[in-house]
Amino acid sequence: MSSLRIPGDRNLTYGLAESLGRSIVAGKFDVASFPTEGELAHQHGTSRSVTREAVKMLTAKGLLRARPRQGTSVTSESHWNLLDPDVLRWLLERKFSLALLKEFTEMRLAIEPAAVALAATRLDAATLARIEASLERMQAADRGEGEAVEADIAFHTALLGASGNRFFANLDQLVNTALRISIRFTNSIKGHSASLAQHEEVLAAVRARDPERATAAMRRLILDVLELITASAPRNGSGKPKASRRG
Repeated sequence: MSSLRIPGDRNLTYGLAESLGRSIVAGKFDVASFPTEGELAHQHGTSRSVTREAVKMLTAKGLLRARPRQGTSVTSESHWNLLDPDVLRWLLERKFSLALLKEFTEMRLAIEPAAVALAATRLDAATLARIEASLERMQAADRGEGEAVEADIAFHTALLGASGNRFFANLDQLVNTALRISIRFTNSIKGHSASLAQHEEVLAAVRARDPERATAAMRRLILDVLELITASAPRNGSGKPKASRRG
């Protein structure tokens, strides 16, 4: 019987869902059939109730499908919910894909400029303070006094929240998940790191309550990232990044 290691303080159900989700996305059950709840409980040393809830979680994410008298099976990748932060993280961690990263960045290009335009018209003192604090963290990180990735993510998610739109705000975990991969990739390209000037321009436009200027500034920022990803894609279309060049 294998023991299940639970990351951090996550509960058993989430820990089992994490373990099984990674295995599904990695292709462990592409040939082998998905185990029954009893088999899973035995393999991972969990109760039937914990196992059942974990399976339900993965079913809700589109990774599994249960049919009467046919049991539970893994669905094709086309059924997986890419808007689920866990699914997106498992996909990006499974096999780094520039194609998937490009698609996510294209989605950002559709969402974040619209979000900052709303932020520029709905800004209040509290949300402005959060955005300013995140930019200050980026500036400190640029001086070697903090974590650059966390600061960059905080800036973008603060702007989503500042939009005042609950749908945009609820994308924060999705953006958080994929930005961790995206930022590390773009920062690994020699001579490139997050452009403070571009981020400062976004904040200046939002602070000035100028939605058109804010939209244009955010578009430029994300287009720069998209161009880096596109330029790094190999010509053979394999979706694998070129050799790492850390600067």
